[in-house]
Amino acid sequence: MPEILFESSFWLAVLQIIAIDILLGGDNAVVIALACRKLPEEQRRRGIFWGVAGAIGLRVVLIFFALQLLALPYLKVVGALLLLWIGIKLLQPEDDDAHGNIEGSTHLWGAIKTIIIADAVMSLDNVIAVAGAAKGNLGMVVFGIVISIPIIVWGSKFVLKLMDRFPIVITFGAALLGWIAGDMVTGDVVVKPYLVDAPSWLHYVNAAAGAIFVVATGKFLASRKTAAAAPLHEIPLAANKDHS
Repeated sequence: MPEILFESSFWLAVLQIIAIDILLGGDNAVVIALACRKLPEEQRRRGIFWGVAGAIGLRVVLIFFALQLLALPYLKVVGALLLLWIGIKLLQPEDDDAHGNIEGSTHLWGAIKTIIIADAVMSLDNVIAVAGAAKGNLGMVVFGIVISIPIIVWGSKFVLKLMDRFPIVITFGAALLGWIAGDMVTGDVVVKPYLVDAPSWLHYVNAAAGAIFVVATGKFLASRKTAAAAPLHEIPLAANKDHS
């Protein structure tokens, strides 16, 4: 492990994991706030701490199984398709009532349970993306999550404001998911034998194609959705003139 810390590929993958957790984990901070909002003041910090700790542990377990599953034939292809869909979805306008079903609890354990269950339900996109970026290295996953979770919990307001002010951040995030998806396909155990004699730069081209596809498709669908949601202005009809 100490040797790998000096490799640029390790830090690049860790930065990808942190970016994925921040972009796809913004909802986690909202869930934590909603779940703990009814707790007494002195219990809120404990609720947040144990809820986050449980969510981290559960996510690491889920990613561990995802890493094992991605070693199976065609699973990386399926994971790449899911990532493309997640990246496109990231560029779509959000619904304001997405968290309306998160109930606050007046008991510490109830709040902790709510945080963990909600995180598990909402973490599918995060788990697939992180597993794809980690390329089989669970230590890298743990390291990236441990760094990114505090950023999500305590810096979520800043991150959300940054995304609102600079929408290009979201676009870069969606492109990153497309990049990982394109790269993931070339690593599938079924696809690898066909790429033995392929040039080394092919996986970069494939990754870039995935990024371009996600951004182009996501922007196109978002523009159509925005146009469809725009209010229709009534055109006043000219009064009929009486020619009698």
